[in-house]
Amino acid sequence: MPGSAHGYRAGVPESVEPLSFRRPIEAVLLDFHGTIAQVEDPVRWVTKAAESLGNTLDRGKATVLADRLTTAGRAGGPKPYRVPPHLAEVWADRDLSQHAHRATYEGLAATVDAGLAPALYDRLLAADGWELYADTLPTLRALRAAGVPVAVVSNIGFDLRDLAGELGFADLVDEFVLSYEIGRTKPDPAIFHKACAALRVDPERTLMVGDTPADAGAAAAGCSVLVLPESEPGKVHGLGAVLRLL
Repeated sequence: MPGSAHGYRAGVPESVEPLSFRRPIEAVLLDFHGTIAQVEDPVRWVTKAAESLGNTLDRGKATVLADRLTTAGRAGGPKPYRVPPHLAEVWADRDLSQHAHRATYEGLAATVDAGLAPALYDRLLAADGWELYADTLPTLRALRAAGVPVAVVSNIGFDLRDLAGELGFADLVDEFVLSYEIGRTKPDPAIFHKACAALRVDPERTLMVGDTPADAGAAAAGCSVLVLPESEPGKVHGLGAVLRLL
């Protein structure tokens, strides 16, 4: 009977494991874009790309152009409103190939401004085109001090390692598990299993931290999951919550 000496509580399935029996977190997986860092402001993105070609855009023109380019589809930004048919194949493979990634985002930008497209993509590869969240480095340093291994797990079509070094967090990360290198993208459980194996930690003792449903796919691999809300670039993002879950 409910409430009897057997300890059954109404509304709580008997199969649910008490929170006190959770396995401790021994490793952390982190998404990159939207979790560790955010791309630069769209107007700055356009202005800096133009400057690299020796052109100066006034604020009004840069704003209009940034709006059109963002709608067309920007790496690290919103998905395109529509993928042109001639880009459909590379769009599908954009996080599985360096060639497809560049072809996708240069191609989308070229639907607005073909001359500026390569420079816009190059901003994605430059540390100056990204901004860490305010709590990224403090959290990574605290994890390192606590002896907790960390892997960056990213759906991405280029190598993050040099960029991470320039942004100042490469030495605080033990492994980079990048979709284009392993041929799997989140939310496929395989990419999370790969990351856990690289850190030599069971998924059940691993926390995945991200900002999208694709990151939450780690639950299917057996990991605990923390999904962060959207935050402005450079602001506190809530990464400190990771430390309270250890």
